Amino acid sequence: MQTKRICLWSGPRNVSTALMYAFAQRSDTQVIDEPLYAHYLHTKYGADTAESTHPATAEVIASMAADATEVVRDVILGPCDTPVLFMKQMAHHLIEIDLSFLEQTLNIFLIRDPKEMLLSLAKVIGLPTLADTGLKTQHDLFLSLRAAGQAPPVLDALLLLEDPRGVLCQLCERLDLRFDASMLAWEAGGNPADGVWAPYWYGNVHRSTGFAPYRPKLEPFPTELEAVLAACSPHYEVLRRDAI
Repeated sequence: MQTKRICLWSGPRNVSTALMYAFAQRSDTQVIDEPLYAHYLHTKYGADTAESTHPATAEVIASMAADATEVVRDVILGPCDTPVLFMKQMAHHLIEIDLSFLEQTLNIFLIRDPKEMLLSLAKVIGLPTLADTGLKTQHDLFLSLRAAGQAPPVLDALLLLEDPRGVLCQLCERLDLRFDASMLAWEAGGNPADGVWAPYWYGNVHRSTGFAPYRPKLEPFPTELEAVLAACSPHYEVLRRDAI
């Protein structure tokens, strides 16, 4: 059996966990949560985990392989006993890594209006940078995959929340998968695939039983985030033009 390997390249706070939960409901699919997270943290901080703004950095590194070559070989391209393998990935985790494995995966992108994303991200890691959002990496990777002949689908969190069935139907068609209505709902309380970082990041989705209706953020946008918003917006706008 040849497994269809799907990499979701997202940024943080983009409803990527909800999308992972949706795919986890499929009987033909195994899901994996951010397999390159420990690699990213270990590469960026090394032994100086106290310098990290990411909650439970040392715990994350201890919980999974931190060598990207090993992760690609044994996890991303490793054995899988289901027809579909869905991997939720953070684009900013792609540092100091050979990207040739992307030739063997189906790659999709998930974006979110950076104004709303930054408001949410800042509550977890403090003052984020453009690199923390993954948006430039997403933009660069999207262009690179297109140049290599791939046609990666792009999802926008707003459109996904406004019409989960419609967007997922189109996504499944682009991935040559049948749409499964079970993707629209799940049990509250989390998923066995959750990484050890789930208590710090997944509170809202753990309380959910499906894609929550979109609700715009009404809080004032902090002035200290305006510079990073200006840096994010051009990358988001380019990707948004291709959104399903």
